[in-house]
Amino acid sequence: MRYVIQRVTNASCTVDGRVTGEIEKGFLVFIGVSDTDTKEIADKMTKKLLGMRIFEDENGKTNLSLKDVNGSLLLISQFTLYADCKKGNRPSFTKAGKPDHANELYEYMIDLCKNEISNVQTGIFGADMKIQLLNDGPFTILLDSDEIM
Repeated sequence: MRYVIQRVTNASCTVDGRVTGEIEKGFLVFIGVSDTDTKEIADKMTKKLLGMRIFEDENGKTNLSLKDVNGSLLLISQFTLYADCKKGNRPSFTKAGKPDHANELYEYMIDLCKNEISNVQTGIFGADMKIQLLNDGPFTILLDSDEIM
């Protein structure tokens, strides 16, 4: 499982001209799922995400979590995080999870986050999404379950 976490001032997702999710201060998280991912992996990744202390405290140190700043989440499914670019110039996506499995884990992660964070917004799984964001910092972190498990 892979998360690309961006600390944002604001972010939104639009599908077919309709806003499906919009947040102010918080995290925009792109989520990639592989076929080997499980709910246990999703639990650990989401716990790590929600505990991430990358907001500044009163001393300017990145010491505060999403909850500490009453931040929001915009969660976007993104199978392209599993692009394999080893051969040629056209990426292969065979390492990405099959849609049914990936969507099940994506929905599971949404529910986990909603239990902890008051404002959780989403994109639409498998849709052609247009994402707008104002990255704060910029601050971007890649979490890969292969590296934190």
